Amino acid sequence: MDDRRFHSRLLLSSLAAIFVGIAWQSGPEIVESFLVPPAQPRAVVPRTDLPADERSVVETFHAARESVVFITTSSRIIDPWSRRSADVPQGSGSGFVWDAQGHIITNNHVIAGADSAMVQLADGETHRAQLVGTDLTHDLAVLRIEGGEVPPLPVGRSADIQVGQKVLAIGNPFGLDWTLTTGVVSALDRELPAAGGSGLRGLIQTDAAINPGNSGGPLLDSAGRLIGVNTAIYSPSGGSAGIGFAVPVDVVNRVVPQLIENGRYTPPELGIEFDQRINELARRQGFNGVLVLAVRAGSAAEEIGLQPARITADGRLVPGDIIVGLDGVPVTTTEELLGALDAHEAGSEVEVAYVRNGQRHTAQVTLDPGR
Repeated sequence: MDDRRFHSRLLLSSLAAIFVGIAWQSGPEIVESFLVPPAQPRAVVPRTDLPADERSVVETFHAARESVVFITTSSRIIDPWSRRSADVPQGSGSGFVWDAQGHIITNNHVIAGADSAMVQLADGETHRAQLVGTDLTHDLAVLRIEGGEVPPLPVGRSADIQVGQKVLAIGNPFGLDWTLTTGVVSALDRELPAAGGSGLRGLIQTDAAINPGNSGGPLLDSAGRLIGVNTAIYSPSGGSAGIGFAVPVDVVNRVVPQLIENGRYTPPELGIEFDQRINELARRQGFNGVLVLAVRAGSAAEEIGLQPARITADGRLVPGDIIVGLDGVPVTTTEELLGALDAHEAGSEVEVAYVRNGQRHTAQVTLDPGR
């Protein structure tokens, strides 16, 4: 330190000492007036009651939270040298309580490939889950736990939801348990490709943030009713990009009882045989619709007199009846026919439209139970 800086600091210290001495001789109140007061908390500004829409969201979340669960899965591996086995964590997702018997609904892809699953309730209690049934077509799975008296979510309808109405999604994104996001229904009747070649149809699209770990959690309407099962996101980065998809609750309400009863889902049938490859070849030759290749005895198709294709002596395929519609829904491919059938229950009456010798015909038929 140079001499000028040293003398400057010495001068300031001396002046400060002289000032304090003078102030002290003048009285303590003078000293106190020059001291910095201690920091105090800021005054709290009272707020008014929450607006009705915010209060509704808070109440809906608290009412539904107890029925949402956190699912973790694991796979068992065997050391090839020691032959010892160990459970290795595989993934996690969300789910929700379906009924008082302890059935839990989630996505099939949440538990696919796992050897075991654990279900954690909102109170922290954990239960080992038993697999009841799966349906790859709709990406749904049913688990069951013993104990845990948790109320099921109230079930709504998805057939009458509208684009623009508010929705809430509850789940466990990135392992952050019981997270709420809100948004609106942004589109209806969306379709996504799925493993195995069969796409997910009729999905609800929402802008409520859905991230990895939200899969299997509930999508609720503003009344707190279940209207869908969050199943997928559209995101190049793997995070939420404002486009999420949910399986409609009307589909869930049709599929889940069969999964609980039989462990699998079988949509209703007409009782005909068809083949996608043959149908594609016929389409290239100008036949639009689903070719009836065979009619099962005693089936709904036999009841209305559908005629199958036949093969001539020289090996040519001569089309019989071609299904072109089901209950007002146009049908041009086997996938579309399966999708149209899936929208109905066994025993329901539908109108079948078909083409025979270039002429369009319709007939009322009662759908058979799936096999």
